[in-house]
Amino acid sequence: MNVRSLKLIREVIINSGKLTSVEISQDSIYLEFRDVELGVPKETEDFTLTVRFALDSFMTVFYNNIWDIEFLSRYNYKSQLLSEDVLYDIEEIKFVDFEYLNNFFYDYKKEKTISVVEDFSIHNIRNDFFMLIKTKEIAIAVGGNQMDFFTKYEKLDDASLRELSNQWMLYFLKYHLKRNIIKNPMCENHPLIYPKK
Repeated sequence: MNVRSLKLIREVIINSGKLTSVEISQDSIYLEFRDVELGVPKETEDFTLTVRFALDSFMTVFYNNIWDIEFLSRYNYKSQLLSEDVLYDIEEIKFVDFEYLNNFFYDYKKEKTISVVEDFSIHNIRNDFFMLIKTKEIAIAVGGNQMDFFTKYEKLDDASLRELSNQWMLYFLKYHLKRNIIKNPMCENHPLIYPKK
């Protein structure tokens, strides 16, 4: 994905997205986000976006309260497996931003890292890709030498991402023209209608 696409990924998650699942399978880490502004929402399913990191992957979680990262306690170190549902509202997302990462070291008292690389250090990231996620409770740095994006139906590239984003924007505009009987909170509380103060 090019830089414009990574900025678009941030934009489609940041307004109403939630981190809903963390899965680790040996050298692959999957993060699933729900309520992303991609495609045309259906009543029967949430639109999700999954980010996968592989090849020397790592995940470091920054926290102040141990109970905020309880999901990590179920990580199986022997088989390197974890599959947990979580629910965190997203405050910020950045890609490959060392300056923003430095904030995590000052804003949080503790950190916990899971990586297949034995000598991995969050203070010396050597991976090609990493993503920084800030929620109200915790912050996450996750990365690897391969980064892929998926919907439920396809692996995304620059063109398919742009197409899905355009579909959502058309849906959003039509929604506000008609003010459907069925209310969609993603459209009702959107910053285009009610700017953040």
